[in-house]
Amino acid sequence: MEQRGTITRMGIVIRLAVSAFTVWLATLVIDGITVEGTTGRKVLTVLVVAAIFGIVNAVLRPIIKTIGCWAYLLTLGLVSLAVNGLLLMLTSWIAEKLDLAFHVDEFWPTAVLGALFIGIVSWVINLVIPDGGDKDRNNSRRQPPPPPRQQYRPQNYR
Repeated sequence: MEQRGTITRMGIVIRLAVSAFTVWLATLVIDGITVEGTTGRKVLTVLVVAAIFGIVNAVLRPIIKTIGCWAYLLTLGLVSLAVNGLLLMLTSWIAEKLDLAFHVDEFWPTAVLGALFIGIVSWVINLVIPDGGDKDRNNSRRQPPPPPRQQYRPQNYR
């Protein structure tokens, strides 16, 4: 059981590192998403922002999807781009309140493209570097079930 907890904690650390890396990449690629400070301060800021973004997504996204399921259906899921952009803007606002040097300038196109970039790059990296939990689930799915046990039946010989 302890092994399973270690895998889960390792998975969280890997996901946080991947998210932090993609947030940092977004600051390089998308104009309007900035992180400032010395190198050590930037690393800490990006790690905290990745954690904030993960928590914001984990808490608010299911609520938004439940309340706004009609909008997701009506737009065939395109509203999720706007929702992701708004969640990135909320992350920027929370970071500002925590005196972190992370800022997203505007909703369109900065926040929407930034959230899209972060989502796609994180997805690709998570395909290449699965966390510990994914590895266990994939291995259990790939193994065929054991064959059924044969019951011994005495046969009538003539």
